[in-house]
Amino acid sequence: MSENLPPCPKCSGEYTYEMDALMVCPECGHEWAPAEGGTEVRGERVIKDSVGNVLSDGDTVTVVKALKVKGSASGIKAGTKVRNIRLVDGVDGHDIDCRIEGFGAMQLKSSVVKKA
Repeated sequence: MSENLPPCPKCSGEYTYEMDALMVCPECGHEWAPAEGGTEVRGERVIKDSVGNVLSDGDTVTVVKALKVKGSASGIKAGTKVRNIRLVDGVDGHDIDCRIEGFGAMQLKSSVVKKA
């Protein structure tokens, strides 16, 4: 085992070790792929809307197709504006957390919205 392993980029733990192509920190459980200089390779997800625009927190989006909502007689109509979205790692592809007027807090898929 090499004595010159980089510390954990998440918790700065010094007891990191190599596991296959990854570096692992036993203190916090963080795993990362080392780069040439020994720094972490950022694998941030890029979330795009239905037409390919990159979304970010705080954006305003427009719903592009009518959506059914459980427990509601009417759904969300196409053209509804949603302000101040938050990007999350949701369940079943629901990667936008938002509040829609008349419906409250909910999660949407990025494939049914476009950046306004």
